[in-house]
Amino acid sequence: MPRVPLSAEILAARAAAGLSRLVGAGGGTTVPGRLLWKLDPAAIDRLAARLPRGSALISATNGKTTTSAMAAEILSPQLRLAFNGSGANLISGVASTLLAARGAELGLFEVDEGALPEVARRLRPRALCLGNLFRDQLDRYGELELVAERWRQAVAELDPDAALVVNGDDPQVGELARARARATIFGLDDPRWARPTLQHAADSKHCIRCGTPYDYAAVYVGHLGDYRCPNCGHARPEPAVVAREIELRGIQSASFTLSTPDGERRIDLHVPGLYNVYNALAAAALARELGADLDTIAAGLGRFDAAFGRFERIESGGKRILMLLIKNPAGANEAVRTLVEGGAPRVAVIALNDAIADGQDVSWIWDVDFEPLIGGLERLVATGARAAELGLRFKYGGLDEAAIEVVPDLEQALDRGLELTPAGGELAVLPTYTAMLALRSIAGDRGLVRPFWEQAA
Repeated sequence: MPRVPLSAEILAARAAAGLSRLVGAGGGTTVPGRLLWKLDPAAIDRLAARLPRGSALISATNGKTTTSAMAAEILSPQLRLAFNGSGANLISGVASTLLAARGAELGLFEVDEGALPEVARRLRPRALCLGNLFRDQLDRYGELELVAERWRQAVAELDPDAALVVNGDDPQVGELARARARATIFGLDDPRWARPTLQHAADSKHCIRCGTPYDYAAVYVGHLGDYRCPNCGHARPEPAVVAREIELRGIQSASFTLSTPDGERRIDLHVPGLYNVYNALAAAALARELGADLDTIAAGLGRFDAAFGRFERIESGGKRILMLLIKNPAGANEAVRTLVEGGAPRVAVIALNDAIADGQDVSWIWDVDFEPLIGGLERLVATGARAAELGLRFKYGGLDEAAIEVVPDLEQALDRGLELTPAGGELAVLPTYTAMLALRSIAGDRGLVRPFWEQAA
């Protein structure tokens, strides 16, 4: 059977995208890519090859959406980007972005950690940025060692000239740089912000070579930090791109000194938390590999506000909604840590769904250290498909049962949270992924935000 011309496949896929948006169907950002994938999987390879400056991929368990948005903010003044800013990060989302990339010079793609090997094989990126590996959606990915093995294979198959950018503070990820001639390692260096010990839910506690528990000189986020095996000597590789002199300003902002082989710049972020310092560091290291100078990097990070659903603030009737995605123990612990350091909220809406995109096994909530948040809470509104389990978790965590309201309907829960929030106050909303999308859709229907696929257009 003769191959359908690429031009015809593109026309069909773009027509499907237009029809999807016209009728208001969900998944409008991935429909054309799914169709193209069915028509001819190799068409994605040919579309990517059209980009004159090639592609860069960004993957991580936590922070890939924010990191890619930061990198886009840095690079977009100088380059026309094909960028999946909607967060559609499977092969269909990448394909849809390529279909819409008329006149783009560089592809910048956030990629799901499970989809990374396939996307990398097809796009043959000129640069790959890997941020971290945490336990996440075990029913979908399996244990993180399985994902790490797939990443090792993907890195081994990269073009020899491709740049690899990795977080050296993660034992599994930092190790990937050792066999690459062109690799940039980034990491933190400010023990003032280190935890005294690993948290109980930390993942990579044991040496990836001999299995001995690591000794940590500093623990920053989850298992990320300055580690060394006392038995075989496996240790954090020396980072070339480093964040020093970090300042965290509660739930408002953060700053740090970016140190690189090219010099230093003071970086001021409009987003809070130590994990956003990691995200900014990853974006800076990748942008540097793609040709951005330090002034361009500092200016781009200074302009960046927030990726949708990640410390996003939404005005609503004289009150603010602070929406912060949670999806696994490591990310949720850092969200709680940042909220508490900024002054624990009195009212919180926490939404727990169990759709495929969330992970159908919700037992991870028992590994989250919610207890520091509980001390300041006067009322918790538990919502989502698994609202009852979430309420039970907080009851066992020590929150008075009278302070827990279980409201499974997301819209009703949001309204109840706003009702409990005083005029001029801020409501903390911590949803899992599909709950975040649903809550933003509610806010969009009320005219409070633009739909995320429009923001990315």
